[in-house]
Amino acid sequence: MVRTLFQLLTEHASRQPDRIAFRYLVTGDCDGEVQEVSYGQLARRARAIAAWIQDRGLSGSRVMLLHPSGAEFVCAFLGCLASGAVAVPGVPPQGRSQNHRALIRMKRLIADADARLILGGREVVGLLDRLAPHLPELDGIARVATEDITDDWAGSWREPALTADSVAFLQYTSGSTAAPRGVMVTHGNLLDNERVVTERMGHTPDAIARHGHEMFVSWLPMYHDMGLIGPVLNNVYLGVTATLFSPLHFLQQPQRWLDAITRYRPHTSGGPNFAYELCLRHATPDLVDRLDLSSWTVAFNGAEPVRAATLRRFTETFGGAGFRREAAYPCYGLAEATLMVTGGSVDTPPVLLATDGSGPHADDADAAAVGCGRPGPGLTVLIVDPERQEELPEGEVGEIWVGGASVAKGYWRNALATRETFRATPAGHEGRFLRTGDLGFLRNGELFVTGRLKDLIVIDGRNHYPQDLELSAELSHPALRPGCTAAFSVDGGAEGEQIVAIAEVAPEAEGEAEKIADQVRGAIGEAHGLSLREVVLVRPGTIPKTSSGKIQRRATRAAYLDGTLSAVGVAAAS
Repeated sequence: MVRTLFQLLTEHASRQPDRIAFRYLVTGDCDGEVQEVSYGQLARRARAIAAWIQDRGLSGSRVMLLHPSGAEFVCAFLGCLASGAVAVPGVPPQGRSQNHRALIRMKRLIADADARLILGGREVVGLLDRLAPHLPELDGIARVATEDITDDWAGSWREPALTADSVAFLQYTSGSTAAPRGVMVTHGNLLDNERVVTERMGHTPDAIARHGHEMFVSWLPMYHDMGLIGPVLNNVYLGVTATLFSPLHFLQQPQRWLDAITRYRPHTSGGPNFAYELCLRHATPDLVDRLDLSSWTVAFNGAEPVRAATLRRFTETFGGAGFRREAAYPCYGLAEATLMVTGGSVDTPPVLLATDGSGPHADDADAAAVGCGRPGPGLTVLIVDPERQEELPEGEVGEIWVGGASVAKGYWRNALATRETFRATPAGHEGRFLRTGDLGFLRNGELFVTGRLKDLIVIDGRNHYPQDLELSAELSHPALRPGCTAAFSVDGGAEGEQIVAIAEVAPEAEGEAEKIADQVRGAIGEAHGLSLREVVLVRPGTIPKTSSGKIQRRATRAAYLDGTLSAVGVAAAS
């Protein structure tokens, strides 16, 4: 009986040692340097790292991984699983602009996880060695470059005594509404969710054969659940081939993603909504002419609100390159459920619902609610009144609760939060459910996600979802950056709760900032019947985001109240 992902890797390495497991585009370009790792090499490298960890008596300890994207991260992660250690993927500090934020997160994770060892690339380990005198969090923690662990160690590996309930890794939450928490993902959780991903995304033997085992292209960060559980670990689960490159190379030139899909013709690739918007922003007739996206069967879109307008525009823009409307694949998941909870049906267009719930397609399709599919096999999704903890009828909005074997064990060293989040039982049901903190509703079995419970804005007794206000703002003027708006409420004293919108504007439009801010006020007022206290336009990169790109509304609100936002345009209530 298979108990761990590493056992599956061992089987693949035995049957197909020369098959490419991972192809890494070093520069992000298909014609640049390419590194390839076969299944035989991957298994041997993972065993070597595992044996080295075991030799130091660190089985069962937490091992932080601070690697840039690449094959060495994958080897280190699998090495931790094979050793019996608990992997803790982290954001590696790299480059001056990223160091401060990455170091703050790293220090929090080291302290919370009680890490005993840090594995990373030589450059990262060298940086940490130089910073060690100034970082007391690093005291007593060994720091080793995995490149310095030779393959000779592989012969010393011993299979650890693991069960399905043994913790495989700590996946820290993004921290969009609270401080990051370490989710304890067990080996059983991991295998179950890989089964969910495989079934929901149509990774069948026939699909694998049709694509010549080329199943994934991904630029997603490997320290984040979407980039790790999907393109990296589902690839190992299936024994197929994935082409990977750095998130930074994607952000620099988004067309690299589409070029890689054209070259390697994968079945599955995707990212958050903003990734599709970036591609649209850089689309040109010449780019569309040179692309061939006809192989792209599952273009998954998740981790942040999925916009109907984005789905429409991407299909219209890249349809000439072979992209099909049926390939667009909205999905929903979270770290507390390992990753995937719901997903669409392969080769079926996304389900759109008018905002008034009147039918499957809205007259104003760009404002429609987007369905995120149905639960994966073995998973149960309920919509529950968060106060009464009673299941709600179909169509009513409530908190999304999830049950099943993919639901993680709990939060690391946080018994209270574990009990509150992972041990819920709605009236009339048995078993434990995960309280996601997300709001949504079910319609004909399809899940529609409407927002976060903690972000909900209540004005004059009416509920407003910040994502809806943010979308209305972004659609009001092309100079506003998609996915870079934060809406929240503040105390207006005698006026009660009032809404503020902060939006990033393109640098070339700063001269029109006041006019654009007025258009935002008008758009939200017309669409939602709301009068805003203030609209503040800021430069790109101002609004705080999590490591996975989610808007941190609470942090943005704090910066607004502290007066630390540098505005380029303001429209206040008259």
